[in-house]
Amino acid sequence: MSPKTSLILLPALAAALAGCSTSKQMMNNQGYIADEELVASVQPGVDNKESVQKALGRPTMAAQWSDDTWYYVSRNTKQLAFARPKPETQRVLIIRFDKAGNVAGVERRGLEQVANISPNSDRTPTLGREASLLEDLFGNLGTVGSMPGAGGGGPQ
Repeated sequence: MSPKTSLILLPALAAALAGCSTSKQMMNNQGYIADEELVASVQPGVDNKESVQKALGRPTMAAQWSDDTWYYVSRNTKQLAFARPKPETQRVLIIRFDKAGNVAGVERRGLEQVANISPNSDRTPTLGREASLLEDLFGNLGTVGSMPGAGGGGPQ
């Protein structure tokens, strides 16, 4: 190989190897980015829905059946190239209101509340009998119209 060729291939090889580095991780912030001073300013018995919305903005979501609980959710994830993102931190700020619309309680939850679910990747377990492929394909042969008054034709 000539010196010119190696001078051209060396930077290309270095660039290709730099792309394979495992230290390159993508960080992603999702959801509400909280200002801790504003969050700390929300006090039970002092604030109401209007003052909370002015201080923190609209909630990420409200409770499904009533508007008495607001959730502010944020999550930070880390990901290597095309791998599945893994959560680094998660914060859920829960603000509960009384019937008059005043703050009744402020609660914080984190990543410790997240359940790790590992689904069965091969197949879904079911109750009942195990049928083979042939039984699935040919199991109903002869059953259509075999009972008196069931199926089977038109006028006689």
